[in-house]
Amino acid sequence: MTTSALPPAVLLMGPTASGKTKLAIELTERGPFDIISVDSGMVYRGMDIGTAKPDAATLARAPHRLIDIRDPAQAYSAAEFRADALREMQAITDAGRIPLLVGGTMLYFRVLLEGLADLPEADAELRIKLEAEAKEKGWPAMHARLAEVDPIAAARLKPNDSQRLQRALEVWELTGKPLSQWHAEQGEPEPLPWVMTQIAVAPPDRSILHERIEQRFDLMLEQGLVAEVEALRARPDLHADLPSMRAVGYAQVWACLDGFHDAAEMRLRGIYATRQLAKRQYTWLRRFPAAEWHDGSRDGLAAQLLRGSLAGMA
Repeated sequence: MTTSALPPAVLLMGPTASGKTKLAIELTERGPFDIISVDSGMVYRGMDIGTAKPDAATLARAPHRLIDIRDPAQAYSAAEFRADALREMQAITDAGRIPLLVGGTMLYFRVLLEGLADLPEADAELRIKLEAEAKEKGWPAMHARLAEVDPIAAARLKPNDSQRLQRALEVWELTGKPLSQWHAEQGEPEPLPWVMTQIAVAPPDRSILHERIEQRFDLMLEQGLVAEVEALRARPDLHADLPSMRAVGYAQVWACLDGFHDAAEMRLRGIYATRQLAKRQYTWLRRFPAAEWHDGSRDGLAAQLLRGSLAGMA
């Protein structure tokens, strides 16, 4: 299977709507691959349409691990993903098969490969305090506050990146040490016991991806995305500020249901937010210099990969 003494694993990365799922399923039909989802939205139960979660028939053909493992009221961290993914990878390897990690949450891929600094656990009381302050002053003001105590972290974050700004301020207030210093003091992670083949899929022309994003968002609306969000919004334990409900698509529909804009504006905002997500995913992908790039929509790509970078795995 490989000349290395270590077993193989495959990382299949790419922006949203780039053809990752289709390619992954084709690979599972041609070789001994088991899919592990690398998607921060698909972990949530009841969030199916807006996350483009594979339907029941597709999952029967190609089961995905780490899908539907959390309730939307619960948080799910990158550290939890790493622990879950490593456990599933080991189980797949022990069964004599090959882990195929597929998704667009690039932070999860990065954390899987590089590990995380040993940061303090979240403090619920402090988070409530920071959220209340943000509601009063706005997240740009919180960003300015972070810049005073941790300019390195602030430079990496946008003024409205509420989730990461909150965490950076939380770490500072809990420890008196900037988040950037915690990361700088992190040692080199231990090498993972797999030979990792990294594959990135994306259209050669960004405009093609933009067209696919628009078509897919319209399809989601036809499939009942609004009704899906209505059902979530009806739950008393869910609100718009939860990480799950801030997901692209869900946030725009929720705001529409709250009366902030009409359906036509919601559609435009959803498409724009998805394009912005894809732009960030492209930026993240450039941080994986070992990745081999392909057009995920090209016919015969699975067979080509199995003759090339994945040769010997089928």
